[in-house]
Amino acid sequence: MATPSPTLASSIGDMPVARICEIGQFDGQRVQVRGWLANRRSKGKLHFLQVRDGSGIIQAVMFKGDVDEATFVQADHLLQETSLIVAGTVRKDERAASGYEIACDALLVVSAARAEYPISPKQHGVAFLMDHRHLWLRSRRQHAILRVRARIVKAIRDFFDSNGYVLVDTPIFTPNACEGTSTLFETDYHDEKAYLSQSGQLYSEATAMALGKVYTFGPTFRAEKSKTRRHLTEFWMCEPEAAFLQLEGVVDLAEDMTCAIAAAVLQDCGAELDTIDTIRSEAEEDRQLKPRREALAQVRKPFVRMDYATAIAKLQELGSDIQFGDDLGADDETTLTRLFETPIFVQRYPAEIKAFYMKRDPNDPVRSLSVDMLAPEGYGEVIGGGQREDDYDTLLAMIDKHGLPRSAFEWYLDLRRFGSVPHGGFGIGLERTVAWMCGLPHVRETIAFPRLMDRLRP
Repeated sequence: MATPSPTLASSIGDMPVARICEIGQFDGQRVQVRGWLANRRSKGKLHFLQVRDGSGIIQAVMFKGDVDEATFVQADHLLQETSLIVAGTVRKDERAASGYEIACDALLVVSAARAEYPISPKQHGVAFLMDHRHLWLRSRRQHAILRVRARIVKAIRDFFDSNGYVLVDTPIFTPNACEGTSTLFETDYHDEKAYLSQSGQLYSEATAMALGKVYTFGPTFRAEKSKTRRHLTEFWMCEPEAAFLQLEGVVDLAEDMTCAIAAAVLQDCGAELDTIDTIRSEAEEDRQLKPRREALAQVRKPFVRMDYATAIAKLQELGSDIQFGDDLGADDETTLTRLFETPIFVQRYPAEIKAFYMKRDPNDPVRSLSVDMLAPEGYGEVIGGGQREDDYDTLLAMIDKHGLPRSAFEWYLDLRRFGSVPHGGFGIGLERTVAWMCGLPHVRETIAFPRLMDRLRP
């Protein structure tokens, strides 16, 4: 919000500007709060103004005798989302969510709303809310989700930074695919064909050979024509990669990171989790999810570790027609995750259903040294990774087998020509992690402006 004009500022004096999240520090003091009108109601000679400033919501109580007549009348006609400044004395109120309210003695309208706010308290359809996403973000639930997302991002960065991993940014424009060309967004790059990155992994392998332990964190793009609740066309992914890291180490790293994320969210976002639990859609209520604090408290070591073959046998016992060699679908993942309260690591998938760079299991060449982490409560795959093929001849054969152009991967083969070592890593999808930890039915609420197959706006 723009800084008020000198005339506005002088009319409220030099009183401190208080953030609602820190309002308790100003108990008994006269302050100004700058924000927007979330709601209002009147009762005789009293106006109750619900003001939000992005950090929280507080009630400003305006008594007719505490302000001039014009201000009192003006307050009775303010539309929702009018930007304003309220001034008054902070006082304790145990009934208030923040524990405080403001005895308002001054009101300055910065910019009056020009029409009735389109998002009313009644139920709105998903399409309507997505069309008004730029306004929907102002709601309490969306506030909470985005704050949890921000905390998850910080927790991921803190975890890797404190464990000796170096953040290295990888290209968005790439000359070739990471896993083939069927789900790429193609673009013109100065008269040359280029693609939006599906993953930073191949480049992270190069930087890991230089720095030992690295991670990349940024947007990735998949042109999959999918409308499932787990897919976005643009999403954020963190991808650690480390030299001398083998499959067991990859699993340990993913387990430790996931526990660190859950602990951070529990510690710092309890109020946000409670808000999300309180404001639930019918779809969420039908799923009978646990309260989020309870669900995240169960994210602790050890997680379940399950061989792919065991997972297939378990699914067949439960009535699935899945066969060895098939990839796990969303329904299969949901079935497995409902059997346990902690995440599940499914390891050693068939090599034929994994990417060309995944190392084969030396004890069973039909299998790969791969792993997926499936989140509980039906959320499914959140992490995918494993050990990379470090042998030059084997990798070259895989590139040829998959029909990939050698010329595009010469630089990648160089990593095996010059001092190859065992190495591995994984990718964690940020939006899927947010959906799981917040208990959301769809990833579209996990990012401020989601990009789906049928949505490019706003």
